[in-house]
Amino acid sequence: MTPKEKAKELVQKLRLYSWTSDYDYAENGAENEYYNAKKCALIAVDEILDEIQPFELAWEYESKIKFWKSVKKEIEKL
Repeated sequence: MTPKEKAKELVQKLRLYSWTSDYDYAENGAENEYYNAKKCALIAVDEILDEIQPFELAWEYESKIKFWKSVKKEIEKL
């Protein structure tokens, strides 16, 4: 899976849980829902990066860190 595909997948999964009030939804709910999902996805990626950062020097984690940083960039572009 590419970072772009993973970014889209995370946002789509979290969108289901990005609740907006009826008032907010009437105004621009789909946008708010998508924005909230992006924020949640960014938080999730930051948590993953925080967990694997201590192992940054180990070669097996280098590709994982690069992948998750790319996912974060793709989420920000969505």
